[in-house]
Amino acid sequence: MSFLAPFFLLGALAIGAPIIFHLIRRTTRERTVFSSLMFFQPTPPRLTKRSRLEHWLLLLLRCLALALLAAGFSRPFFKQTAAADIPSGPTKRVLVLIDVSASMRRADLWADAKARATAVLRSVDASDQVAVFTFGTQAHSLIGFAEWDKTALDARVAFATARIAETSPGWSGTNLGASLVTAAEALGDVDGLKSAGLRQIVLITDLQSGARLEALQAYEWPKGVELTVETLKARNPTNAGVQLLGDAVDTDRQAATTVRVRVSNAADSNREQFKVGWMRPGTSEFVGSSVDTYVPPGQSRILSLPVESSGGAQSIVLRGDDEDFDNTAFLIPPVQQKIDLAYLGSEKAEDSTQPLYFLQRALSDSPRLAFKISPQLPSAPLIESAGRSAALLIVTEAMPAAGATALREQVLAGKTIFVALKSAAAAAQLAPLFGVNQVEVEEGKPASYAMLAEIDFQHPLFAAFADPRFSDFTKIHFWKYRKIVSTAFAGARSIAKFDNGDPALLEIPTGKGRIIILTAGWNPEDSQLAVSSKFVPLIYALLEYSGALTTRAAQYLVGDAIPLATAGVEVPSVTLPDGTLRALAAGATSFADTTRPGVYRVAAGGRTQSYVVNLDAAEMRTAPLAIEELERLGAPLAHSKPTAAIDVAKEIALQSTEAESRQKLWRWFILATIAVLLGESLLAGRTARKSSPVNVPTSP
Repeated sequence: MSFLAPFFLLGALAIGAPIIFHLIRRTTRERTVFSSLMFFQPTPPRLTKRSRLEHWLLLLLRCLALALLAAGFSRPFFKQTAAADIPSGPTKRVLVLIDVSASMRRADLWADAKARATAVLRSVDASDQVAVFTFGTQAHSLIGFAEWDKTALDARVAFATARIAETSPGWSGTNLGASLVTAAEALGDVDGLKSAGLRQIVLITDLQSGARLEALQAYEWPKGVELTVETLKARNPTNAGVQLLGDAVDTDRQAATTVRVRVSNAADSNREQFKVGWMRPGTSEFVGSSVDTYVPPGQSRILSLPVESSGGAQSIVLRGDDEDFDNTAFLIPPVQQKIDLAYLGSEKAEDSTQPLYFLQRALSDSPRLAFKISPQLPSAPLIESAGRSAALLIVTEAMPAAGATALREQVLAGKTIFVALKSAAAAAQLAPLFGVNQVEVEEGKPASYAMLAEIDFQHPLFAAFADPRFSDFTKIHFWKYRKIVSTAFAGARSIAKFDNGDPALLEIPTGKGRIIILTAGWNPEDSQLAVSSKFVPLIYALLEYSGALTTRAAQYLVGDAIPLATAGVEVPSVTLPDGTLRALAAGATSFADTTRPGVYRVAAGGRTQSYVVNLDAAEMRTAPLAIEELERLGAPLAHSKPTAAIDVAKEIALQSTEAESRQKLWRWFILATIAVLLGESLLAGRTARKSSPVNVPTSP
């Protein structure tokens, strides 16, 4: 028999009360008739020193009533087999999660991590299941649960330790949140069987403040999972790092001669003076003069360094720091991209009333881009060859049918042609270009002016204006335009319309390419488009959409995939920062094995393209992160969440409550108590009558 509230059994101590009362002897009540006592002094009767129990049966009944009452309040029940139905399994399932991010390259941290991991492996029982994962930007399995189970009992720890010894920290960032989610999911279900024992994640990390935790914000942890954090502390907390910044957006001239870098100092550093300068690979001396900078702990400074022109210098190095894993930023001097455009119109470049004048000023050269606009008459015989060499073709006037047909062949092959209709007659003569017999078009002359409306801001041409701050086109007035029937073109899409519903910008998919029609010119006679702030971004968006302007990231981070612009028949090769040559598959479109910072060179078709890969700047924030931050995000830390063993105890308690509720043995104990008390009352009455004094009559 078990008790649901065993503390009520302490009430049985009240049994001592009737025993004490029975031991107390009171002054006798018996009276003896005697003659006159006037000559005697009153003397109380003497009691014996030894107390004796009397009325044993009455005492037992009273004690039994108290014992039954205490047992009834303790809610007794008989255990059943339900508690045995709780699933059983291994004592523990442990997943050791080891940090191998770039910040773990600091002195002594990796050695401490291996020692902590070995200690955890040696502490597990023979019946426990163990897995070992490493993580940087994502978690990877080093030893799975199945592999652990297949290994002999006496060789498991040595096997796991050897596998960890073969691993070393990499150069990736720290996505701690996503890695913890991966570990929790791996613990949740192995071979389709749920574990009843404790499921534990042992996290071994430096817990630096640059670790990303976003994945934990909305994550619901599986029940029974417990997180134990083994925090590693660096022997020397001083750490500063250098980060390459993008060029200033408002001055391309400075971007050609200087480069901006940010120097960040950790909050717990004890150094403040540093030097920054250029350095050639394989050397330890600065090229030219270095820049001295003062950065207090927990702060950062932005510096502008002159671009090294002596050649060979590809890295910016920080000196004065104790940890050098984040002291180098790689850089490739920008290469000017050359873009050829064919302009098919008869205007003169100096005529400020024509579209070509404004186009040339919108596409001015910069250190990043060099534009070559080749104007030629629409009737010139070199239209076909110009179409092949130009990245984008712009048509503003009518052309012969042969020329329009030749341009259509270029579109079918994948080119983009932008048509700005200056007149209804020009639109009608471009029917062969559009692939129709005739174009229904007429001059549209609004009463005062027309405005753009119903703009598709999801289209690449207008995506840059999707923000409400930039989406207002009502200040651009169109004095006249060409009213064209868009339904005549197969698959035509209206990108923008005028406020009266007429098409303003049309896109016609044609073969592998496309034709984009602006039904009005941007010259002042037709509209205010060329003098508005929207004109230049629209032209650049057109260049990007047509593929003429290829945007490439100035730098990539470790782990990023580098897009490759190689032909499908080419077999490109990549030279890694350490000089290793790696061949890629034919037609490869990206290279994702960017495991370390440096310069990656991709060779294909006799051309070599260089790409820079740098360390994630978040790894420079090496100050320790408060463990309470994990708890705030819901992580089941060992000291704040119930373990699986406690969950099993709660299950047993629940089953005990259900059994007691069904049996209700306390009722019988209460009934027995009442019966005993009735018997005690009857017996006490009989005993009192027998012991009452006998009245002897006095003599007259």
